[in-house]
Amino acid sequence: MIKKVISIIIVFVSVVQICIAQDFFKTADLFSRPESDKKSGSLNIIQEPNVDTLIYRYILANKVLQQNGDGDMDGFRIQIYSSSDRNARDESNKIRAEFMIIFPDISSDVKYREPGYFLVKAGNFRTKLEGTKWLYLIRKKYPNAILVPDLIYFPDLIKN
Repeated sequence: MIKKVISIIIVFVSVVQICIAQDFFKTADLFSRPESDKKSGSLNIIQEPNVDTLIYRYILANKVLQQNGDGDMDGFRIQIYSSSDRNARDESNKIRAEFMIIFPDISSDVKYREPGYFLVKAGNFRTKLEGTKWLYLIRKKYPNAILVPDLIYFPDLIKN
């Protein structure tokens, strides 16, 4: 019984001493730097060698796509018109011309899809959030506009 009490007292005292010792040391004190070295630092990255191989393959694949002139990537566009009527071609061109006057900063084009649909799509948005911001502005003029996933093209990203 006395041995248990003594062992409990020893554990209690050691825990108290550890807690008191932590009050005296701060992390900044343990890892202090000289004044001249405050603005510089070092970064060590430890990773598998396969990661470098994958990154290199990704870079090469993008270079091949750029050389072939195929700069398409997954993104979103705003579809403002879709019809298969007899006069859909003329109507889509009119809507695109009107769109270009109202929103000159946003690129747009007319596309033909089988079996006879003419589509007017606008914008090149990398994320859904970016496209949604413009969708709300465009819906004021074109209430049936929707955000659709599509291949987009960024000529600015293909600079050497």
